[in-house]
Amino acid sequence: MSWHLGPLCPFDTESSGVDVENDRIVSATVARIQPGEPTAVSSHLIAVDVDIPQAATDVHGISTEHARANGKPAGEVLDAVAADLADALGAGVPVVGANLAYDFTILDRELRRHHLPTLEDRLCGWIAPVIDVMVIDKAVDRYRPGGRKLVDLCAHYGVRIDGAHDAEFDALAAARVAYRIGQRAHMPTGRLVDLYRDRRYPSRLAESFQSLASMSLAELHPAQVGWYATQAEGLAAYWMKQANELEHLAGRKTDDAERVTMLADAEELRRRAEGVSTEWPLRRVVAGGAETAARAVA
Repeated sequence: MSWHLGPLCPFDTESSGVDVENDRIVSATVARIQPGEPTAVSSHLIAVDVDIPQAATDVHGISTEHARANGKPAGEVLDAVAADLADALGAGVPVVGANLAYDFTILDRELRRHHLPTLEDRLCGWIAPVIDVMVIDKAVDRYRPGGRKLVDLCAHYGVRIDGAHDAEFDALAAARVAYRIGQRAHMPTGRLVDLYRDRRYPSRLAESFQSLASMSLAELHPAQVGWYATQAEGLAAYWMKQANELEHLAGRKTDDAERVTMLADAEELRRRAEGVSTEWPLRRVVAGGAETAARAVA
């Protein structure tokens, strides 16, 4: 049976920010999709111990007050989420999501912060199999113009998303995208070529998608490790190129304020590039991050 037709474990988190080393998970969903059976969904809200910035609330709609009034203790939620994920992965059910390097990493840091066994601890060090629709989509359709966020993938693959930036809706939407990608991988060549007839090389796209059809979960997981590393290196190189161009342009500016702004923007791009990790689906601990936070909590 192809990986897109079997059981899946959708996973997603919403958080207080994008810093995996120091921000907090606000909500999380772990679901189980078993063909022919109702989908089981476990969604959790955490009574956060930090204030949720307004910028984050604007994204996912969860305020500090709402989380503290309606959420459960962080340790209780984190342990339940990790247990559900470990149960699925231990049974060979793939965890599916979008940009899972973020979700797995922030979960890892939160578990460490609360002195709970990490997902690696529970699985004896091997987080697999994983299906990341963002990684796979970029690998098989590298040159498609437009956005690559989950909402963009849903629009491109023609699947519904009931509400973006909600952990439950995003997790289930990612599973639908995974199914649609797998479905396309098994289309006859003629249908795929016709589907992409407006693209420059539709036959190459057809071959790219069909390469997924022959992959087992055991083969798909390490393929994503390599694809993610290549994609991350490409992003870092792009940001470095932009930084170099900004510095070159800044050297020609006669207006001091404009030059300072451009140099600051270039420095920010270099910082982003240097911070890019090629590790997937989990980034190693950064010194002074989760471990320092864990000592502070203790």
